[in-house]
Amino acid sequence: MSTGIRELDDALEGGIPKGSWVAITGEPGTGKSILCMHYAWAGLQAGDPVVYVTTEAEFRDVVRQARMFGMDFEARRVYDISSREEPTETPEIVVIDIFGLLKIARQLTESFEASGESIKEAVKKRRYVALDIQTLIAAIHEAYRILGVLREEKAKSPYRHVRLIIDSMSAFWADKPAMARKYSYDLKIATHRENVTAYLVSQYAMTTRSTFGFGLEHIADGVFHLWIEDVEKTRIVQRYMIIKKMRMTNHVKTAFKLDIVPGKGIVLESLTKTQ
Repeated sequence: MSTGIRELDDALEGGIPKGSWVAITGEPGTGKSILCMHYAWAGLQAGDPVVYVTTEAEFRDVVRQARMFGMDFEARRVYDISSREEPTETPEIVVIDIFGLLKIARQLTESFEASGESIKEAVKKRRYVALDIQTLIAAIHEAYRILGVLREEKAKSPYRHVRLIIDSMSAFWADKPAMARKYSYDLKIATHRENVTAYLVSQYAMTTRSTFGFGLEHIADGVFHLWIEDVEKTRIVQRYMIIKKMRMTNHVKTAFKLDIVPGKGIVLESLTKTQ
């Protein structure tokens, strides 16, 4: 599956193996979200339906930023899962932001309240909240239904290839970083399928410069790590990226300089060419 960035595709022997889960790690400002935009845009151009989960920004902000890099999401059929209306035609991309997650959380809670359980039984069941892994899983399944990629409503595996982007996973364990591994496994068990190739963003803590919540990198098939040199020492913003792992590929082992260029987006330059 193409990443939408030619240099990165070449470094991966052509792209990401179908069905892989790729963790995108790094501190704020390194280009993680733009990497996701490239991946989504490449999918739309290839005819792949896209599920785009964004907890860090509203999708309209994603659209505005992507346009600066030559990616016009507004020109495609986009459906926001928080909408009260069903789509009039099958969308190419389904957006799940915090408002969409809130809608799904309310629906899950209401389904329990209307199930006819006794009060004692209902108390045992927690109320669903937006930033909950089970809410996320339900929202992704609803997105598959809307995209028309399920042969039947209860099916778990799309019959067409889907690109899944979650930016970011860290939001789902912000108050419980120790639960990151469990939540990551819960998500993978429920949604990992051969016809789903995913980008999962994980923030790095500024104080420790390590993943905020350990677990996502352990269950990922690939890891793209992004970082910025210490600006207090260099006095310039210099970004880098390295492929830490990618199963089933003999990927490039050296880092790239990463630049964010208006009209292009992310541009990678191999360090071996500059040395």
